[in-house]
Amino acid sequence: MNRKRLSYTLVRPLTAALLSIGLLAALAFNVNTAISADAATSSVHDGEISTAIFAGGCFWCVESDFDAVPGVLETVSGYTGGSTENPTYKNHHAGMHREVVQITFDPAKVSYEQLLHVYWRSVDPTDEGGQFCDRGHSYTTAIYTVDQAQQDAAIASKAMLVQSGVLGKRVVTPVESASEFWPAEGYHQDYYQKNPIRYKYYRTACGRDKRVGKVWGEEAHSGIERH
Repeated sequence: MNRKRLSYTLVRPLTAALLSIGLLAALAFNVNTAISADAATSSVHDGEISTAIFAGGCFWCVESDFDAVPGVLETVSGYTGGSTENPTYKNHHAGMHREVVQITFDPAKVSYEQLLHVYWRSVDPTDEGGQFCDRGHSYTTAIYTVDQAQQDAAIASKAMLVQSGVLGKRVVTPVESASEFWPAEGYHQDYYQKNPIRYKYYRTACGRDKRVGKVWGEEAHSGIERH
């Protein structure tokens, strides 16, 4: 979401990832089966309000996607993982912060494992240079866990994805313990609602949905009611 780097008229084409329909079907079965089992035994504070933090490139888009997941109560765009205090949109790159979204959710309605399922299918986990048209560390993917239960669940989820081989490339998304979360400036919050035309133009020009579709096929945006 580097506005300085994004050309709204010229977006570098991204290499298509050819996926096997059979592998996708097998992955969907395995992951959905695991979600059902994990949801019943999850140690993430059932009955309480919980928090998840995901980096998936442009935080406008991650926020929009997770607002459309049943059981998500609130999303806040921000920065984390870097070395500077009080990062801003102008300097978070220099401090090596990632753009992230802090997600408040009701575990009685959606489990953390289900959020992981949605997260993987809304990004390109094989891109180590950024996401879509946004390049650089600040736009790379990452899962930030707030406790040991989330750490275990995220590592298991990533291992399942890696073992499936469905993406055909190395999964580069790290699982890291959450550090301090810094909310982004007010104009970034709910940007897709405040500026729907600009947001839709950016999302289309950046090639996000097109690339996710190529990476995940029929599984793209699974669990998201709209995007």
